[in-house]
Amino acid sequence: MKKTAKILTLAIIGTGTIGTALAQDAAEAPPPPPPPPPPACETMEGFADWDFWVGDWNVYSNDETRTFAGTNSITKHYNNCLVKETWVGAGGSGGFSVNYFNPVKDEWRQVWVANGYSIDYTGGLNEDGAMVLEGEIYGYNAGNTTPFRGTWSQFENGDVRQFFEIHNTEGEWTTWFDGRYVRQETDPNPPA
Repeated sequence: MKKTAKILTLAIIGTGTIGTALAQDAAEAPPPPPPPPPPACETMEGFADWDFWVGDWNVYSNDETRTFAGTNSITKHYNNCLVKETWVGAGGSGGFSVNYFNPVKDEWRQVWVANGYSIDYTGGLNEDGAMVLEGEIYGYNAGNTTPFRGTWSQFENGDVRQFFEIHNTEGEWTTWFDGRYVRQETDPNPPA
């Protein structure tokens, strides 16, 4: 009985000593670091300016004929730091753009590349909430550079107008493309 009591006493003392040592280690350990802040592109002003263009779209001419022009997929990547565009034209053409907001310069930039030409332009939202970019279009085969402007504006029903203009030889802006984006999931008359 004495032997059992002695073993029990040693076990209690040992447990107390281990518990005290663990408590001291825990008290001396630094607190865990705070969680990192959310990525800048998810919280800073400006990065959501073009969210009205994000989605999967059927694109038509913006006139009474409503001619199907192609499909366009606009997606956000890298914690909302990049907007990617993938265009597939009705006739088999294609193109791709990367779009990003630079908070240091307070401007959006799009670099578009297609077969035979590219566009590089910058800008931002105008007073009406439309995205307006100006820069240049580069024709590879002709070896020329021409001023170019793009405007994206949202209709009340959520459709988006994409209106491109190019300088003509007289130095005037003329229409290069005028399209109406209709969300694929709500398109009342999708192409066959």
